[in-house]
Amino acid sequence: MTERLEGERMAEVQRGLRMAHPKDPEALEAEKRMLVSAEHGPLVGRIRCYMRLIGPGYLQSAMTLGGGTAATSLFAGAVFGYKLLWVAPVAMLFGVVMLGAISHQTLSTGMRPFDAMRRYAGAPFAWGWAIGALVSSVIWHFPQYSLAAAHLVDVGKVFGIEGLSAQAMSFVVLAWAIALSMMYGGSDRLIRWYERILKYMVWAIVVCFGYVVWKTGVSDWGALFKGFFTFEIPGEKNGTSGGILVVSGLAAAVGANMVFLFPYSQLARGWGREHRGLAKFDLFAGMFVPYLLATSLMVIATANTLNLDPTFSAPRLAPIQAAVSLSKTIGPSFGRLVFDAGIIGMALSSITLHMLTCGFVCTEVFGWKVGSFKHRLGMLIPTPGVFGPILWGKYAIYLAVPTTVICGSLLPISYIAFIRMQMSREYLGEDRPRGLKGKIWLALMILATVIMIAGLVWAVKEKGPKFIEEVRKAF
Repeated sequence: MTERLEGERMAEVQRGLRMAHPKDPEALEAEKRMLVSAEHGPLVGRIRCYMRLIGPGYLQSAMTLGGGTAATSLFAGAVFGYKLLWVAPVAMLFGVVMLGAISHQTLSTGMRPFDAMRRYAGAPFAWGWAIGALVSSVIWHFPQYSLAAAHLVDVGKVFGIEGLSAQAMSFVVLAWAIALSMMYGGSDRLIRWYERILKYMVWAIVVCFGYVVWKTGVSDWGALFKGFFTFEIPGEKNGTSGGILVVSGLAAAVGANMVFLFPYSQLARGWGREHRGLAKFDLFAGMFVPYLLATSLMVIATANTLNLDPTFSAPRLAPIQAAVSLSKTIGPSFGRLVFDAGIIGMALSSITLHMLTCGFVCTEVFGWKVGSFKHRLGMLIPTPGVFGPILWGKYAIYLAVPTTVICGSLLPISYIAFIRMQMSREYLGEDRPRGLKGKIWLALMILATVIMIAGLVWAVKEKGPKFIEEVRKAF
């Protein structure tokens, strides 16, 4: 009797994601055949095939390009110039290592990650992962709305529209986010449209900050190049700690909610073993490259302008002040609009993906189907964040730095669990990475986890009281 129940349980775990509107089986089989053919074809043809199908990776870059990344990149450039350009690529490389392992596990076994973690790493890890993804999405919703609303008000001022309310603009953001999020899961076509819209938003962010850098110019290319490879951790300057920005950068690159979203967005697309090569390419082209470009351009833009101001003080900087300061160099109207558009795009993309993550958590915890009415209700869990402009009416963008560190503390739980699963023969069987490649992969996963934990412990020990005071003042 026990064996029969266990067999039924395993069959349920391996059934795949519950979809209210599953992908057309014939279309999925055709996609798999195309991928198998591309794997044995020339590299150019394979890349062309992959570019047609990537999507979940862009969701990751769209989510991580939010308020935490904006704050960390803004202050890294404004306070320390080019010295911290190395932080974003290193942080995201560790993210690629971890998400690559999660993708390999999910696509190799076909098991839903939450139940797989509960079975092979332990129920405390699985529940800690799910709760961490939910809590971090809710917490991070508040500053995203504050950021988006503040810059929408500034856009109105540029056009001569005075008297716009940040709270009213926050509800405009909410309406947009709900309309876009409700597309997900309605059908395979709507899922692709959702991913396509987020893809355009990601590249729009890159273009906006690229324009700012083009207008501000680069005076010292040697220092810029050096900033990617020095791995320097500067001390405190203008009220901002270089160490805290490094820890915040590591925490902002990959969050607990991102780790939950990625494998489930792959399963929602019907991906399986045949998609493993595509998934690796998706992480590189859809997540790593756009993130590297956007964060680097933002650091360079603020280094070219705000870093030249000796009176600049990060903790007192409001988001609009950054736009106004940059406008002195890139133009009083259009340049300021471009910078505002980049920040708004970062906040909007993150808001919708926080909602999507909460929906996925609910489908696993309560057994709902993706695309169902209940699933859509689950997406609305973080929407109280719309009151962010009221709770953080005097929100200084610097507050996003300690908030990022706090949310980052929820990440090591899932990292440790996926390391255990990467080592499990029972879970992965013949797909468990072995040999030198497998050892290097596992070592990098452990290194990423150790660095994250060490950074968070240091941040809490050195700056914990200051963080608490900053959050208290915000309310």
